[in-house]
Amino acid sequence: MEALVIHAAGDLRVENLPTPELGIDQLRVRVRCGGICGSDLHYYQHGGFGTIRVKEPMVLGHEVAGVIEAVGGDVKGFTPGERIAISPSWPCGACRYCQQGLQNHCLDMRYYGSAMRSPHVQGAFRQEIVVETHQAHRLAASVSDSEGAMAEPLAVALHAVQRAGSLLGKKVLVTGCGPIGALVIIAARRAGAAHIVATDVGSFTLGKALKVGADEVVNVAEQPDGLARFTADKGQFDVLFEASGNERALRGAFDALRPRGIIVQLGLGGEMTLPINTIVAKEFDLRGAFRFHEEFAVAVELLNKGLVDVKPLISASLSYRDSARAFTLAADRSQAMKVLLNFD
Repeated sequence: MEALVIHAAGDLRVENLPTPELGIDQLRVRVRCGGICGSDLHYYQHGGFGTIRVKEPMVLGHEVAGVIEAVGGDVKGFTPGERIAISPSWPCGACRYCQQGLQNHCLDMRYYGSAMRSPHVQGAFRQEIVVETHQAHRLAASVSDSEGAMAEPLAVALHAVQRAGSLLGKKVLVTGCGPIGALVIIAARRAGAAHIVATDVGSFTLGKALKVGADEVVNVAEQPDGLARFTADKGQFDVLFEASGNERALRGAFDALRPRGIIVQLGLGGEMTLPINTIVAKEFDLRGAFRFHEEFAVAVELLNKGLVDVKPLISASLSYRDSARAFTLAADRSQAMKVLLNFD
């Protein structure tokens, strides 16, 4: 089979790899579609992110959907021909965090297309992959392969919303309207947010934010003081979802967040310097949101039941053999949100 293998920054190759042997309790899946994630872009553009570096050839990709080609002899409940979204998360189940229900903090996590451990965990941008049954989630006939590949980033957004607690009737601010920020808007609305304002520095992404449910948008590049009208009486927003990973976006939202407001930081960027005095004086609750676990199944269920619509965020689908163009397009927020790779 062919796979997309990263060797170093800018060095992404289509290579022939053997398909792993099918175990008696596993599924062999023909990958049909995969979404390019921000971490994939970091590996492609910079060879990694933060202290994480590609040290050996690694198959990229963790947002995929496909069709089951074969099942192991002991597998029950799955049959060849079924379409599935594949969770890229494979926690050990035995460490103390897994035992506490915090599988996203597993001490022995295997996560597709990740250089966080050595040897690296090979990813899912390949024509065929062998997966565990717990990673497989059936897709309804009404859900396209492209939508199925969106289950993983939707799960990230659902986990962030879960970290915020109840959003029923709340006023929400989302800073950063890339794919994850836009999916947070969808998830927050589904969770009962009464009013959602989104900020970004680009008109294209803000237009998509409106399409998926934001009530108002603010282009902070054109209106640096665009949130000033929300600062009266010590702030108007109950919850802030910071999805850009940008220090200026986070600090710039503090005046608009009411005392005891909740900050959910899910955007990853460089290290930040924060105004601790403001956090103390306004008694902010600062929470991180990292990956997901049970939210993947919820994401697929929401897609299957038509309770969320991710189609406005799908900008293009290109052949995996045209990966350079696909990755260039995926990095251009002036014209693309989620770019998908077609493996058929």
